[in-house]
Amino acid sequence: MKSALEIKPDISYKSAGKFEETRYEKIHNEIFKSSAEASVIVAQEIAQLIRSKQEKNKSCVLGLATGSSPIKVYAELVRMHKEEGLSFSNVITFNLDEYYPMTKENNQSYHYFMHQHLFNHIDIKPENVNIPDGTIAIDELNQYCIDYEMNIKNAGGLDFQLLGIGRTGHVGFNEPGSHINSGTRIITLDHITRVDASSDFNGIDNVPKRAITMGVSTIMRSKRIVLMAWGQNKAEIIKRTVQGDISSEVPATFLQNHPNATFVLDQSAASELTRFKTPWLVGECIWTQELKSKAIVWLCQKTKQSILKLTDRDYNNNGMSDLLALEGSAYDLNINMFNVLQHTITGWPGGKPNTDDSHRPERANPAKKRVILFSPHPDDDVISMGGTFSKLIKQGHDVHVVYQTSGNIAVTDDEALKFAEVCSDFVSDEGVKINFKSVIDFLNSKSENQIDSLEVRKLKGLIRRRESYAATRYIGLKDENTHFLDLPFYETGQVKKNPLGPEDIAIVKDIIEQIKPHQVFAAGDLADPHGTHEVCLNAIFAAMGELKSKSYMDDCWLWLYRGAWHEWDIHEIDMAVPLSPSEVLLKRHAILYHQSQKDRVMFQGNDSREFWVRAEDRNKNTAILYDDLGLAEYEAIEAFKRFDY
Repeated sequence: MKSALEIKPDISYKSAGKFEETRYEKIHNEIFKSSAEASVIVAQEIAQLIRSKQEKNKSCVLGLATGSSPIKVYAELVRMHKEEGLSFSNVITFNLDEYYPMTKENNQSYHYFMHQHLFNHIDIKPENVNIPDGTIAIDELNQYCIDYEMNIKNAGGLDFQLLGIGRTGHVGFNEPGSHINSGTRIITLDHITRVDASSDFNGIDNVPKRAITMGVSTIMRSKRIVLMAWGQNKAEIIKRTVQGDISSEVPATFLQNHPNATFVLDQSAASELTRFKTPWLVGECIWTQELKSKAIVWLCQKTKQSILKLTDRDYNNNGMSDLLALEGSAYDLNINMFNVLQHTITGWPGGKPNTDDSHRPERANPAKKRVILFSPHPDDDVISMGGTFSKLIKQGHDVHVVYQTSGNIAVTDDEALKFAEVCSDFVSDEGVKINFKSVIDFLNSKSENQIDSLEVRKLKGLIRRRESYAATRYIGLKDENTHFLDLPFYETGQVKKNPLGPEDIAIVKDIIEQIKPHQVFAAGDLADPHGTHEVCLNAIFAAMGELKSKSYMDDCWLWLYRGAWHEWDIHEIDMAVPLSPSEVLLKRHAILYHQSQKDRVMFQGNDSREFWVRAEDRNKNTAILYDDLGLAEYEAIEAFKRFDY
């Protein structure tokens, strides 16, 4: 059985050796293609430790984390318990933290989280479970924290500590400014931490301002530490932690001094590390076309020059002498790269009819294509590709927009109450599918963290649905080409969703089989704070994979869009669709039809701007980047990456 220490990272370049690869890095880390693969490896290491302690008739003391990072680890441990007989009878656990104040019964408490994901499904002794108590009286907290430390010491210390990392660099809830000698204590949460938690609490106003946390010194005394980080949102803080100086401003950097710590990352979380972001600065590279594009765009931005102005000296002085030797001259490199980028630009996202398409991103034929535009929520279509959406319709393609989820959790109670009261004023209960009086009564008496009733969820879903119709009509789409899947995984009434299931995939398959598309557009933006985009994309991947043998799928291309959270980097773009000023304005107005999502966005992540502002700014910034590289100047550009499913 391999531990995380024995798994080698999947790297696409070669160097003189491990030291050369990682010479910028101060913490041992391992990179995996996916969080699922990495989580299994971490779970196996924990299981191996538990079993080795059992063989010696000793207790195994685990420090455990909460949040999204360890969920798949806990799921694998539960599986091993049920299917492989892994026993937790000798395990003692200490959790890192808990919100304060917080009752154990609250479904946002870490007590609730740990029992939901792990403790309720294994044979651990209840008396061996230790989670900070968020109900301790404030005047008793100091002694409680001292006792928590003593309980860890009396158990023999932590054999293994599992960690996640926050965007502030916190481990546990040790926020910036935490001292290396800090012990278990109450702490005030950083604003960024509260923003990141706001999706779980239906808004930042509901997120507690304080928490009880193990201290840095408590964590550092662990015999073994594994820190996990997944996704693009963690990439910048991982770089600062792994490659930066030790500082209390990034408490996770203290782990650089731990003798047995490993960071376990997926490729997105590791993407800002020097050996992945700019590998030509580390050693010789295998120069794929994508890596050439990435390097040359980076060189233009570093030297503040357009592509055609780069010189041999620019390449030689910035770690690309081997690329120059491979290609012959800066002139050849520049011309080739200029042409690559030039060929991504098209005003015909469905392909230009009766035109040579050998240097165009989309096929000329068939001239009129059947198109599915998948939208995870009932607004991602116009936010991320509203201009392209409009062009496809105007250019005569048979466009179908498919909303994968109802989006009901993103409608505030106040917004739903407003609609219910209006409906109640104008419509009698007779023959109405929603009893608006019961909706009004429920919302007026709704308690904190109470899950919405079925009728309330139905109303919130209808609000999103009618806003979607208004937006697509404005774009120019016929009502019969607008589809709502209401995928079951989403319909839990809370932020936490069910796993993707066969029923979800079957529903997506059905709509694809019904339309038999030549083009599928889907959200490749996986940074949304509650994970819906990723689940929806996986449903499309699974459905298209199962349909791959169908003859009509031979002519089907999959394009991934971004825009609401991140944009594709220039070197990743396969199709760039320019927008005129009037098309930018059309897109803005279409987004504004989603009135329930304006002004008070419930799940806006780390970007405080409204969706129409952030999308518009990103589209304009992409156009500026193309202009800076020496290509044509446009008002805005929507970007797409082709995916081979």
